[in-house]
Amino acid sequence: MLRKSLSALLVVQLLGASYALAEPPAAGKAAPDATSTEKSAAEKAAAKPVEEKPASDKIAAVRISGNHRIESAAVMQALRVKAGDVLDPEKVDADIRAIFKLGHFTDVKAQTDVKDGALVLEYVVTEKPIVREIKIEGAKEISADKVREAVEIKPNSVFSAKALQKSVKKVKKLYADEGYYLAEVSGDISVRSDTDIHVIFRIKEGDKVLIQKIAFDGNHAFTDKKLKKSMETDEKWFLSWLTGAGTYKEEVLKNDVNLLTELYMNNGYVNVKVGEPKVELLTDRTGLKVSIGITEGEQYRLGKLAFKGELLENESVLAGKLKEKSGQLFSRADLRTDVFALTDLYADKGYAFANASPLTKLNADSHTIDITFDMEKGQKVTIDRINISGNTKSRDKVVRRELRLDEGDQYSSTALKRSKQNLMNTGFFEEANIATVKGSAPDKLDMNVEVKEKPTGTFSIGAGYSSLDGIIGQGSVQQANFLGLGLKMTAAASLGSKSQTYNLGLTDPYFMDTKWTVGGDIYRTERKYLDYTRRATGGDIKAGYSLSDTLGTFWLYKYEQKEIFDESVDLLQNIHNGSVLAPEATSTTSAIVGSLTSNTTDYRPDPTTGMINTLSIEFAGLGGSNRYIKYLTEHTLFHPVLWGVGSLRGTLGYVQSYGGKDVPIDEKFYLGGISSLRGYSSRTVSPYKTSLVPKIGVGGADGKSDNRVYLGGAVEAVANAEYTFPLLKEAGLKAVLFFDAGNCENNFKSTFSNVLTSYGAGIRWFSPIGPLRLEYGIPINPREGIDSKGGKLEFSIGSIF
Repeated sequence: MLRKSLSALLVVQLLGASYALAEPPAAGKAAPDATSTEKSAAEKAAAKPVEEKPASDKIAAVRISGNHRIESAAVMQALRVKAGDVLDPEKVDADIRAIFKLGHFTDVKAQTDVKDGALVLEYVVTEKPIVREIKIEGAKEISADKVREAVEIKPNSVFSAKALQKSVKKVKKLYADEGYYLAEVSGDISVRSDTDIHVIFRIKEGDKVLIQKIAFDGNHAFTDKKLKKSMETDEKWFLSWLTGAGTYKEEVLKNDVNLLTELYMNNGYVNVKVGEPKVELLTDRTGLKVSIGITEGEQYRLGKLAFKGELLENESVLAGKLKEKSGQLFSRADLRTDVFALTDLYADKGYAFANASPLTKLNADSHTIDITFDMEKGQKVTIDRINISGNTKSRDKVVRRELRLDEGDQYSSTALKRSKQNLMNTGFFEEANIATVKGSAPDKLDMNVEVKEKPTGTFSIGAGYSSLDGIIGQGSVQQANFLGLGLKMTAAASLGSKSQTYNLGLTDPYFMDTKWTVGGDIYRTERKYLDYTRRATGGDIKAGYSLSDTLGTFWLYKYEQKEIFDESVDLLQNIHNGSVLAPEATSTTSAIVGSLTSNTTDYRPDPTTGMINTLSIEFAGLGGSNRYIKYLTEHTLFHPVLWGVGSLRGTLGYVQSYGGKDVPIDEKFYLGGISSLRGYSSRTVSPYKTSLVPKIGVGGADGKSDNRVYLGGAVEAVANAEYTFPLLKEAGLKAVLFFDAGNCENNFKSTFSNVLTSYGAGIRWFSPIGPLRLEYGIPINPREGIDSKGGKLEFSIGSIF
């Protein structure tokens, strides 16, 4: 229609003709005679000026009018019609469409004019208005700034009705995701001038509406409670204001269908059908009800498991890689795991494109499912080039040395996964992604290693609190990736009411690009304990060697000068009566420490699975005045449990004297406190001496009281069981439940004959100034006169150096 109208218009204007459409006479009226008709036409012709006709049908000039912001040159670039062209209505029509496509105009017209006998073609445009301001009205529960983030229209941009509609929908979704399911949102415009408008979003928030009930229909194998636990969507409860439970989110609820299906599929229900969730508002409009229909079908077990195709190993070896066994309930998760295990087996032999296709056969009569893995090995490949990107600070070698594949190596899936894990374990990167792409030949692959760096340096000045050290003021400069070379540098100081620490250290985890770790520290520490104050000034040189990705050895030599002073009255009294040997006021320690550590955890900064096993020996006697040997072994296991992580840690230590000298009192073992046996006072679980001192009452001495001196033990044994789970995942806030058991005595028999136990709970948070721990421990078998039966609250925050 546009093209026909335009063509007619151009022809009329081009010929300079004028046409009038004769209308039939209205009913009851006589038709005019020919004479009067001709007269009228003649009069009109005489009254109308004669239109100027162009000398040629060629276009002399093309012009743009009506534009204010958009340059004419920018519009002219979209045109096909040029000066000198013969006027063609179809080409003009195409130009109108091209101008529309520029997206800057609401209307475009074409018209011709004759100037001095030449034909001029003019495109008349109407520009879209500019949004000068966006106003938010009625936003109270959600901030106006957050609403603006959801709006697609931005200030000083060209207005788009389509963008306005999308913005209204996004704002409504924003409110729905926060629980305001009944919120009403409208988008209006206010015209300020011919080219400027304001966009106004008017919001009626309404009351917050949460999911009151999730109901299932057709479930027999699992209870409603079991099904709800498998979903991300929760029902409202009294802590919904904190956890967000009960909030309706459409995408999350759709994904819950997949989670419910997965639950059934992992328990043998291969034909399960989970219907689309139905969400409805309760009659009183106080909440939502979600209804989900389920058709379970029959439960299937595994029948025959077989292999065919290109087998690189015999069937017994391949079957040994399977998690699935005949007779077990079918599990889609186990099947998926087995497919990965088989393809990894082939991939570790260089077959990067290996495929294990599970062919299933349902036996309806026996309710079994037979699975045959069709193995296809593909082509053996090698690594061609390794491309590293995203490391704006870290040198390429810092990334490359963590990779377990090199250029020219045979492809290995396990090595590829290990490389990614190693990169994340450095703590230098937020993300580390490794992808393989086609190389220079069909049997070669390039490795693209893309990392996203995170800040590795910190400068902090602040304060913290420890139940052991009291209030602590501290400052530190730390850089875990010093100079982009992976060097770890620390300069720190902390000043507390009971402790002072200064430390300066530098460590290179890949000394001279080898597997050796080399570093050193100089330090000065002073700490006030229950019965004495210890001050140590010294330094150390350390070296370690990585035997594999999970096994390493570490050596440290330290030399320090120690002072013991400010002994308590009770300690001095026991020294005076000969029951306790007086500690040396000044002494020196020259010791070497050797350790062997195995670490198979998945993510070392915050493990969820794996083990850490450490065995260490400290030998003091390479010079210096102190003589002792200290043995320590520690084992920690991490494993996912429900929606959190369970861990078990066991520590066993023994220290012995040699060379005719006693073990210094500060080198013995002490338990109790937030780092060992919670619920028991810090450093009070150890052998002790008591002394009777007069208790002065009104009018003089009226009795005696027991005062204890804690002397430390030669043996320590402690076990900690913990279960941590997220409270606010986005904020990094976790809760912990724990059980502790242990003791410290001078021999193994006494240590294990009277084990102290406790239990409790707490919260943990990686705060900006360091890890925060708030834990309450309750002793199960409190010691008479020492421990509080009601438990003990312990709190620490900030890094203690």
